[in-house]
This record gives sequence, C-alpha cells and structure tokens, in this order.
Amino acid sequence: MTRIDDTFQRLKAEGKKAFVAYVMAGDPDYDTSLEIVKGLPGAGVDIIELGLPFTDPMADGPTIQLAGQRALEGGQTLQKTLDMAKAFREGDDSTPIVMMGYYNPIYNRGVDTFLKDAKEAGIDGLIVVDLPPEEDDELCIPAQKAGLNFIRLATPTTDDKRLPRVLQNTSGFVYYVSITGITGAAEAQAADVAPEVARIKGQTDLPVIVGFGIKTPETAEAIAGVADGAVVGSAIVKQVEDRRPVPEILAYVKALADGAHRA
Repeated sequence: MTRIDDTFQRLKAEGKKAFVAYVMAGDPDYDTSLEIVKGLPGAGVDIIELGLPFTDPMADGPTIQLAGQRALEGGQTLQKTLDMAKAFREGDDSTPIVMMGYYNPIYNRGVDTFLKDAKEAGIDGLIVVDLPPEEDDELCIPAQKAGLNFIRLATPTTDDKRLPRVLQNTSGFVYYVSITGITGAAEAQAADVAPEVARIKGQTDLPVIVGFGIKTPETAEAIAGVADGAVVGSAIVKQVEDRRPVPEILAYVKALADGAHRA
C-alpha cells in the first residue's frame, strides 16, 4: 500500500472524488515553487503531481513547456526536484507525490539509483510519458518492485485492443487524457469523458482520474462527477507564469479543489 492507495481508500470512505494538482518543480524559482507545493494540501489537493523539467517535453503544450524552460534556466535539476520532495515531507508525511516527466533524466541518473533516491525523498509514484508498455522492464517493473506506483496514461485513441496492454502493469490510478493533443488545449467535456471512463473501468479496478482541459471549478466538478477525480495542470501553471502571488495561486487551486470535491 502506497500513500496513493491510502488516499483513494480514504476518499472512497468519505464519498469524495480526488483533486490532483500539477506544478512544475522549480517554476518560477526553487523557493517559490516549494512554497506553492507546501501550500497545496491546505488548498484541498489530495495528490500532488510534481513536474520534472526537461528540455524536450513533447507531450506538453506551450504553458508547461515554458514552465520547464523557466525552471531549467533557474537551475532546477532532478536532484533539486528530489530535494523539494524531501523538504515537503518534513512537514507532510501523508499527501502523495507523483513525479511526472520524461525518461531521459532518470536514465542518465541510472534507474536503480533514481528509484532508491526517489523512495528516500518521499516520492510515491511516477508518470513517465515517453515510456510505452513495451518498455515496462526498463522502469515500470523496477519501480513497482521498489514500492512506487507506476501510473499510465490512457487517451481517446487508446482502443479496446490497446487498453489491456496499457493497464497491465499500471498501479495507483489510471490517468485518462480527456482530449487528443497536448496539455492546455481544448476544454474537457464531461459528456465525452463519461463513456471512456466507463470503458476503462470495465477493465480495471483502479481509480480513473481525468486530466487535460480543466480550467474552472465548474469543469472540475463536472469531470470529477463522471470519474474518480480530476487533474489540473496548465491552468495552475499559467497562474505561476502570470506571477500571481502565492496566496492567490493557492486560492485558485482551492476553488478548483472545492469544485472537484462537490462532485
């Protein structure tokens, strides 16, 4: 049982849906980023997705690409991202952290070393968007053995033939990408998402969380209403890009979380 599993058990017992927030580690700088991350649980966030900045983020739209650039220019590294998780854990031992990014920095560090360091830093799960199921022996299987959840993305183009392969070694939750394309694009529609969530749930007992295209409390509520929860990333990162004060960013996050929790 990981913190992710514990969180979903608790939410189910409370009759609540999950709210997941994504932020880019080190954006706009290390200290501000850490302040935001530390404030997320108090704003109602159930699971934190901590972005690992990378030079070639092919699945991300302009907002998250620019966040990664700002973080890298500010000196953010894989080690500093692990340090951020460790600093967060000094004051919070229950909120799950999922590190989300690309395989290259992990590969460069060495899988065994990375998994040991991630576990020690208090990371609970990984989303590595450029490792398909065919490469499960590379990181997914070792991560599970190390006690980390490996969370896979399913998309509108994941057909019934492909879906079982995607779900095969997934744990923690399934992240359903509500729209075809990059992050921060069109707005998610609950009517389109509902049958897809039902299709995935027909093949797994894992919670299904929906992300991409959620920008308002109303959309968060609608999407969480047809799934096990909602993820917001680009809309939060845009607040950081616009240099909003941290209390304003957290107030925006709280409104989104309240929306998801009303579902």
